[in-house]
Amino acid sequence: MAESRYMTINMGPQHPATHGVLRLLLELDGEIIVKAEPHIGYLHRGIEKLSESMTYPQALTLTDRLDYTSALSNNLAYCLAVEKLLDINIPKRAQYLRVLMAELQRIASHLLWVATHALDLGAMTLLFYAFRERETILEILELATGARLTPSFIRIGGLASDIPATFLPRVKAFVEDFPRRVDDYETLLTENIIWKKRTTNIAPMSAEECIRYGVTGPVLRASGVCYDVRKAYPYSSYEDFDFEIPLGSHGDVYDRYLVRLKEMRQSNRIVKQAAEKLPDGPFAAQDAPLVVPPAKEEVGRDIAALIRHFKIMQEGFRPPCGEVYASIESSKGELGFYLISDGTNKPFRMRIRPPSFINLAALPKMIEGQMVADVVAAIGSIDIVLGEIDR
Repeated sequence: MAESRYMTINMGPQHPATHGVLRLLLELDGEIIVKAEPHIGYLHRGIEKLSESMTYPQALTLTDRLDYTSALSNNLAYCLAVEKLLDINIPKRAQYLRVLMAELQRIASHLLWVATHALDLGAMTLLFYAFRERETILEILELATGARLTPSFIRIGGLASDIPATFLPRVKAFVEDFPRRVDDYETLLTENIIWKKRTTNIAPMSAEECIRYGVTGPVLRASGVCYDVRKAYPYSSYEDFDFEIPLGSHGDVYDRYLVRLKEMRQSNRIVKQAAEKLPDGPFAAQDAPLVVPPAKEEVGRDIAALIRHFKIMQEGFRPPCGEVYASIESSKGELGFYLISDGTNKPFRMRIRPPSFINLAALPKMIEGQMVADVVAAIGSIDIVLGEIDR
């Protein structure tokens, strides 16, 4: 009898299609994957332990470095957890602006995803289309936050500052134009026969399998499971907005692509509503510790407030003892922060539930029995970011 032999190869961590420093140990029977084992840790950052040596306001800056394509979403999830510890109420204006910026960030993240995913599979043109709109979003966010990638703009108690007068006109111009741009992406890919052959029936997962693996986000919804933290456990006034949860049916790479495209359209709807209905009022909670600087016009009249602000930023504040968990729907799935306070100015414990890490655990299930060439499509369809996997 002929002896059956498998070949073991490394894919990554230097492979461009592993989207960072992911290493896959693949066991192959010819070109068919018999077994797949992800290896992580090449980008280890120690953010959770570093945060435990910093004050609560200082640790905020580390959250930008998790999913660095959705920094504002990371800020929001962390701030919600700390605010839950402090038991403070956030003004409506701050809540709406948080939603507006988080949804702009979601669109920017999905644009980066569709550009690189298409490039992985040989469709280069979309890269230039998607980066054009992503650049517009980053310029809008930079107008308010002063940064493009790691703004740390959403602060404990509200925002770092109010938006400038030129911000909303730029946002409204973008949301009016963006649906036409998504139509362009669909023209290039959705019915493209080569794209469909590379993505249809590739790396499928059923609803039951996704639930069993703890998968969330577009990967879960592509399998037909209607779970979105914004609807299931509304935060930051998401209950005030009218939007739909796009679903797929087959749970393959093609469905994940369609779900994300539809999500961009829904995020655009939310941004439009937030801009039109933005209430007046303060951009930070009045009953919160002073964790945002006083307004420029107040600095001259209240030097003591500015001194208190810098003192809190340096020494932190002391929330009551307790433990909390707060989560949001980030662009990749459910992003959660678990905090334990011992009454000091630093977290006693901080643990993060990153969607990329959980979703990556399902990759072997997706690709076992598939072709080697389909691994690239499967990894891209999960939309992983190693910054939050190797947190």
